[in-house]
Amino acid sequence: MKRVRRSITLVVCVLMIASATAQEKPSFAQASEGKRGRTFVDAIEQPVVGGPQLSPDGRQILFTIDKADWKANRNISHIYRINVDGTSQVQLTFGDRGESSPRWSPDGKLIAFTTRRDPDANNQIYLLSAEGGEARRLTNHPTAPGNVDWAPDGKSIYFVATDAKSAEERERDRVQDDVYTFEETNFKQRHLWTTDLDGKTKKITDGELSVNGYDVSADGKKIAMTRTPGPLLEFTDRGEVWVMDASGANARQLTTNKVPEGNASISPDGQTVMFTSGSNEQFESYYNTKLFLVPASGGIARVLLPEVPYEIEGGSWSNDSKSVQFTASMGTHNELMKVDIATRRVSQLTKGDHSIGGWSYSEDNALHVFTLNTGDRPSEIYTLPAAGGTPKRVTSVFDEDLAKFKTSRQERITWKGADGATIEGLLNYPVDYVQGQRYPLIVMTHGGPAEADRSGFATQVQVYAAKGYAVLRPNYRGSTGYGDKFLRDMVNGYFKQAHLDVLAGTDAVIAMGVADPNKLVKMGWSAGGHMTNKIITFTDRFKAASSGAGAANWISMYAQSDTRSYRTPWFGGTPWQANAPIDLYWNNSPLKDVSKVKTPTIFLVGEQDARVPMPQSVEMYRALKSNGVPTHLYVAPREGHGWAELRHRLFKLQIEMEWFEKYINNRAYVWEKVPGDDKKDAPKVTTTAPQ
Repeated sequence: MKRVRRSITLVVCVLMIASATAQEKPSFAQASEGKRGRTFVDAIEQPVVGGPQLSPDGRQILFTIDKADWKANRNISHIYRINVDGTSQVQLTFGDRGESSPRWSPDGKLIAFTTRRDPDANNQIYLLSAEGGEARRLTNHPTAPGNVDWAPDGKSIYFVATDAKSAEERERDRVQDDVYTFEETNFKQRHLWTTDLDGKTKKITDGELSVNGYDVSADGKKIAMTRTPGPLLEFTDRGEVWVMDASGANARQLTTNKVPEGNASISPDGQTVMFTSGSNEQFESYYNTKLFLVPASGGIARVLLPEVPYEIEGGSWSNDSKSVQFTASMGTHNELMKVDIATRRVSQLTKGDHSIGGWSYSEDNALHVFTLNTGDRPSEIYTLPAAGGTPKRVTSVFDEDLAKFKTSRQERITWKGADGATIEGLLNYPVDYVQGQRYPLIVMTHGGPAEADRSGFATQVQVYAAKGYAVLRPNYRGSTGYGDKFLRDMVNGYFKQAHLDVLAGTDAVIAMGVADPNKLVKMGWSAGGHMTNKIITFTDRFKAASSGAGAANWISMYAQSDTRSYRTPWFGGTPWQANAPIDLYWNNSPLKDVSKVKTPTIFLVGEQDARVPMPQSVEMYRALKSNGVPTHLYVAPREGHGWAELRHRLFKLQIEMEWFEKYINNRAYVWEKVPGDDKKDAPKVTTTAPQ
């Protein structure tokens, strides 16, 4: 996303807010003898803790740890169990391909999870005794089950899976008679199934629909769900909320609109269905996500909290159906909240500079469980009493890392945008920062753009900080968690204030005495790539840039991408309708002003990226190349919108750092080797055209 601007009066306000977990924070002034900065290999090898699941008796937690496997060239996840008091952590699964989605049975005696083991053709559901032992395969489904959930009585398990190919389709594949109709027949619908504990499966939904999400009622008699005409993102805004009997009978449609909905959940008393939607009460699109309630018997859906200045991410009913616990995005942090439905009175249960994820609430045990990520500790498992207070850390996965590596200090800062609006972002200082000394600054913009950068341990940022860079991550106009007006600044014109917010934030860090104005770097991925493409056409202040999966031409992008629901409100219509707003599309396209680019810029994209397809990067690359601006385009085979293969991820990080070091510090970058590699030379880079 976006542009540049001058003659702005900067009001810089550095906010140091004490986290709820402040007692765990180390002093950044303390001696760090024996510690070293992180490398890119360290960043990729850092474990990821997630998916906490509280046992029915409230005594234990299941969770997963993802770790890099260089031999497999991907991350592999295994399932762990730990007592709520943090004792007796044990690894439960060890499969070569990893395991995911652990779920306790209602009686706590069994654990269901998904994995693929020989001779499985794809992932299946397995069952493991909570006491340990060997897991047994439960399903032998022709396609991979997902969205696994136990029935309340513990006698069956629900899951979502695509339809299998017919015998005729398999034969056509075999003889390569496989021409297909684009976005009409080249997909399989996702349906809801159930299996008993002997592995006998039954299809619950059928027909020309795809189940996006579902929730089984507390008594097991009803199911609320969101479903669309097909599984493609193309169909997202045609999804609706439904409720039906657990058998699949008596399906009733509860909403009829043109906006995406999600997180459908039926109240314990069976009277009301809750769901979220990024819309207002009139179901007009492109708003912060709100919580809606609709009678399960049918009726008008109402926004529960229409005026709050934050975004609601998802909720959980109380047992008496009178209140809802939820998480709220508030820009650089998110918090646990509770609302009384009758009075709409909201109570905030947590407060801090942190990011909460994987949250669930057990009223029977009066306990919240979630991951909590802070600027000085990666995500660990925490619990919180029902009434709120200070989260209690359960796991200690990162104690060894924190003792070994230096950690960059992170602060939340605010500044004034070009129009006087208050903007905030996250600033990471270089490791071993010396006050009064100026440093190179990397300005990294988030994707979305309807997202926000939150306080938390950003491992990639920690490596930049270890290499002597400060890093600013601004939550520019269009970000979530700041109210609808802030989000909707992009409606009817994408680059209005967003790019000016980024540039004002850059100037704010310069005004703080941290950033060297002659050593500025711009980077970002997806919407962050759009921003990079815009900014390099708007100013030459940045000495180096990297644009990942960024848009060049909104007109061609509209049809190339697999989703359009957000882009229509950005430009007030489609580019192919009568009286199309072509000028608005083109005037917001970085390609329009690409002749102004002077910043050496590299472009990166996945060869199979359906969201921001490769031609967008090709357009920018060829324009810069033709105009004599230093540039390269790097394409990752097999990758989509996000790069998953470890070697691809390491290459991206290092080719960017090589570029930055060349144009910022005029020095060579020494490439890290893949662990276990015997290669003695730095990787050879293949570019898309002769250089």
